[in-house]
Amino acid sequence: MEQQLQEFRERIRAAIASQGGLQIRGGGTKDWYGQTPRGELLDTRGYAGIVDYEPTELVITARCGTPLAEIDAALAANNQMLAFEPPRFGGQATVGGMVAAGLSGPGRQFCGALRDFVLGADLLDAQGQELHFGGQVMKNVAGYDVSRLLAGSLGTLGLILQVSLKVLPLPFAVSTRVFEVDHANAIGLLNEWGGQPLPLSASAWANGVLTIRLSGAQAAVQAAEQKLGGAELSNGADFWRDLREQEHAFFIQDGPPLWRLSLPSVAAPLDLPGVQLIEWGGAQRWYRGDAEVQTIRAAALAAGGHASLYRGGDKQLGVFAPLAPAVAKIHRRLKASFDPSGVFNPGRMYPDL
Repeated sequence: MEQQLQEFRERIRAAIASQGGLQIRGGGTKDWYGQTPRGELLDTRGYAGIVDYEPTELVITARCGTPLAEIDAALAANNQMLAFEPPRFGGQATVGGMVAAGLSGPGRQFCGALRDFVLGADLLDAQGQELHFGGQVMKNVAGYDVSRLLAGSLGTLGLILQVSLKVLPLPFAVSTRVFEVDHANAIGLLNEWGGQPLPLSASAWANGVLTIRLSGAQAAVQAAEQKLGGAELSNGADFWRDLREQEHAFFIQDGPPLWRLSLPSVAAPLDLPGVQLIEWGGAQRWYRGDAEVQTIRAAALAAGGHASLYRGGDKQLGVFAPLAPAVAKIHRRLKASFDPSGVFNPGRMYPDL
């Protein structure tokens, strides 16, 4: 792998010399996410492989180009999983792209986000130096936790070489229940149940149907089923996979741009023309409709959150919510510290970074 690292260094030096950028990409499954990619392609798939995996320690370490399918297979053989359920988007997703995008699936609210499972990371900076952050145990951080900062950075701070991730055992029992309720009542129920000792592991509401997943010990799941009622969804595993991969009917329909809104879980339904889907106990709302950009972002802000343009639409208007001046200053300083030449994924998060 040293030869591959040397090639990465040479590509970085060449990009700096030519004052051009590098478009860091693994499987290319999330090229559509964020601002339009710019720069010369740097393919990371040659730097692959599981470096270390000790099931009893619940930690796996893998290089950036490692396919998630390889991670899944290794974990499944030991009845373990990536509990934050990262989307695969076609099966070619890699570990580096997963961390750089920072996307989590249906279980995010109940088990934590991707960034909460990153224990350590190795980064190749603009000088070709390997930087090591964190480690392979939970309590190993002194000072600022840079390894978790990389989660969701879209590769703008450097080339993620490898990461160590916490994994969890598969639950003993899983049950999916459905309830016919309207938008407002669904939000009310999710917040009511979220405050109770129930084994909730995922939730979604769309088109008048609330779907929840119960996971854990057999006795706990059965007790929750009796308490909450609802009807059993026999193909529950398929439902949650489709939701994770955004192959649910809500996502695959043609039409207006898809927006992702992060709101307080108790926020009332947004009065926007179009259709919505709720996840994460009400904290993540998906919206597809013809409302103006300013209207969507104003509605999210008024509810105490923010909105991002996820798929489609005019990216010239900005994909992610505009940053407050103080926050934008922090972003610029981080970019200048890690990538002073601006060579890594230029403009992928914000056009001027």
